[in-house]
Amino acid sequence: MDKQQQTFCQTLLLSPEAQVEFGVQQEISRLTNENLDLKELVEKLEKNERKLKKQLKIYMKKVQDLEAAQALAQSHRGQHELTRQVTVQRKEKDFQGMLEYHKEDEALLIRNLVTDLKPQTLSGTVPCLPAYILYMCIRHADYTNDDLKVHSLLTSTINGIKKVLKKHIDDFEMTSFWLSNTCRLLHCLKQYSGDEGFMTQNTAKQNEHCLKNFDLTEYRQVLSDLSIQIYQQLIKIAEGLLQPMIVSAMLENESIQGLCGVKPTGYRKRSSSMVDGENSYCLEGIIRQMNSFHTVMCDQGLDPEIILQVFKQLFYMINAVTLNNLLLRKDVCSWSTGMQLRYNISQLEEWLRGRNLHQSGAAQTMEPLIQAAQLLQLKKKTHEDAEAICSLCTSLSTQQIVKILNLYTPLNEFEERVTVSFIRTIQAQLQERNDPQQLLLDCKHMFPVLFPFNPSSLTMDSIHIPASLNLEFLNEV
Repeated sequence: MDKQQQTFCQTLLLSPEAQVEFGVQQEISRLTNENLDLKELVEKLEKNERKLKKQLKIYMKKVQDLEAAQALAQSHRGQHELTRQVTVQRKEKDFQGMLEYHKEDEALLIRNLVTDLKPQTLSGTVPCLPAYILYMCIRHADYTNDDLKVHSLLTSTINGIKKVLKKHIDDFEMTSFWLSNTCRLLHCLKQYSGDEGFMTQNTAKQNEHCLKNFDLTEYRQVLSDLSIQIYQQLIKIAEGLLQPMIVSAMLENESIQGLCGVKPTGYRKRSSSMVDGENSYCLEGIIRQMNSFHTVMCDQGLDPEIILQVFKQLFYMINAVTLNNLLLRKDVCSWSTGMQLRYNISQLEEWLRGRNLHQSGAAQTMEPLIQAAQLLQLKKKTHEDAEAICSLCTSLSTQQIVKILNLYTPLNEFEERVTVSFIRTIQAQLQERNDPQQLLLDCKHMFPVLFPFNPSSLTMDSIHIPASLNLEFLNEV
């Protein structure tokens, strides 16, 4: 009451306009509190409703079980004349590895299996399960010699995948998921095509699951083209996640403790990549991100050959972005940067070996950066030093070597800059090279992607559909 009286007295001291505004605020506050109370009451009622529905289902199940038991008891009493107990043995059904669906359920099939499907739904199941299910549906349409059904299903599947990728254009996990499934569907259409070249790798049971009536070679080409598009989208997403980290992690962050004391003085770090700022990244951040990429692709069953190509492309991008920044920034062209750079590259090479990715050729794409790091550390005075540089830096162009020598910054007043005569000696020794005139590397360069045939060891009749997919309208044949 004292608080209300105090508030009332304060209100009387306000102007009429302020009193109106104060009254409105009080009413809004009262209504807000009342709405919160009502919301809490609704949540309690909904929780109680769910509890009662659950109890109702349990009791209905008990009633059904009781009725079934009573019916069974009456049946036994009606057969009391039998002198011994007779049991009915259920025959084991031999499934042919096909799935039947009605034409009017095609849209529902595509929605549940493609457009609305989340990768997490299939966690712990057979990798690339949607691709296997789609092929089993294609097999049944082939078995019934229904060419329109095959054409419609494949067309709807391809359009559905494109729709999903367009909707999740920045989602690495979703893109990797559909790259895995598109490649697996392509492999299935090859493996079970009936072509002798593919059948030689099958078991006798798998050859029974080959298509009988249709040649889907043209659709295989369409799926191959789609796989390339998905791969390019996957690389673009991965590069977009890695690129902001590269300069800070590879050139600026101090992964070797103590080198900050021997860095050249007189140059300030760029504000866009300050070590202590929110945009700072270390090498461990790049490795964590690549670990995430690798785990997702392996869990989703992406072909190992494609995973190798993904990391070769990403390592090329790391090399290109780092080298281009080295060629444009005088503050990082120093002996200490060379030490730091070589250490970072060795850590990335160790990561490749630890993940069994060293055969991908990813380490070889880093050769220009390795040679640039060595160039920063080599002596740059005598004619012999020039010869050593020319024989070592075979992956760097003459223009790039000269640019790094021109930008090289001494650590202190006791170290000399690279002389003009030494640079001219380098140019004279390299003049016979037919090097490109372009200074910077093309960060958007893409290596050609290959999708080698990778047959599955599974048979179609061994694949089971989990209840989480909600495909009850399919009939297993």
